[in-house]
Amino acid sequence: MASNTKLNLTVIALLVTTVAAATGYTNHTVGGDAGWFFDSKTNTSAIDYSSWAANQTFNLGDYLIFRTSTNQTVIQTYNETTYRSCTMDDSSDTDTFQYDGGNTNFDQSLTIAVALTIEGTNYYFSDADDGVQCQRGMAFEILVSHGNGLPPSLNKPPPPPYIEPPGGDSAQSPPITITGGSPSLNNGAVGGGAESRAMLCSFLFGVAGSLMF
Repeated sequence: MASNTKLNLTVIALLVTTVAAATGYTNHTVGGDAGWFFDSKTNTSAIDYSSWAANQTFNLGDYLIFRTSTNQTVIQTYNETTYRSCTMDDSSDTDTFQYDGGNTNFDQSLTIAVALTIEGTNYYFSDADDGVQCQRGMAFEILVSHGNGLPPSLNKPPPPPYIEPPGGDSAQSPPITITGGSPSLNNGAVGGGAESRAMLCSFLFGVAGSLMF
């Protein structure tokens, strides 16, 4: 069963990488062949993730692919204080996000895709074991450059703010049109460099889930 799981994850990674290359963006498998894992027996991370990140070039629209399990967490933050503390306890909902791939059972294989949608410094860590994993190496930061910019599928404005409708005794106002807005953060585990890429990635992860369980 374990060998089948590894094979399924390998096939998915290869297919997703092919899709990314076709759209001009890059999928970075975090940790390379080592994946995103923590050895509880030696109390160390699988590799030095900071060294891995230092040898990569990251651009808007790229993806980080975390090949991991539910024994680790995937936290993304733009807040250095949150990153240094190795915990989400005092974090803000607007700058820190946790990805679980939709599976909360312990010791289950996961493949999580995280879109790079904010230019500048991005931080990642695992806060499992009360932050011990982060303190023992499960953490890294990256610098995201502009590159080709965000693809249309990741560069969508947020919905307009809610406007209270007029009361029954007040005159009707004409419709209000709200323009402008900044790109929204994509906090889903799967997205795409183009609509077809997003659909294919979602399909592949769904197929892998059915094969592994």
